[in-house]
Amino acid sequence: MMRRLLLALVGFTAVGLVPELLLLKHYDSVWQLVPFAVLAATLVTACLAWRRPTSGAIAAFRVVMWICVAAGIAGVALHAKGNWEWALERDDTLRGWPLMWKVLRGATPLLAPGAMAQLGLLGLLFTYRHPALERGPLHLEPEIS
Repeated sequence: MMRRLLLALVGFTAVGLVPELLLLKHYDSVWQLVPFAVLAATLVTACLAWRRPTSGAIAAFRVVMWICVAAGIAGVALHAKGNWEWALERDDTLRGWPLMWKVLRGATPLLAPGAMAQLGLLGLLFTYRHPALERGPLHLEPEIS
């Protein structure tokens, strides 16, 4: 039951992030389209894992969840880079803590891509010790007498 709830939460979150990105007009460049592709892959593999939790479906879902984590980390880095450039463009004398403060509070929300990483970690929690991934005779269910 807990596994199903985790997977439902992954799907619910992925669906919710799509309109959020659209409202933020997160489609001006190819890089800004990456989260849409990752979220689409998340939804497809989550549906597969829900309907047919085979080892292949769970493994594919796990790969996509690692991609979510990587995309979230890359997104934070890209947002920081953009905020850094924006801050220096407005005031090229900024250094040290004042510059860092501008990066943290810049034009793009620095930690927003972290939601993608969090989504990936939640999905990885779903796959942790998933029964479909257990292999070999050591993992057979004991017979009930």
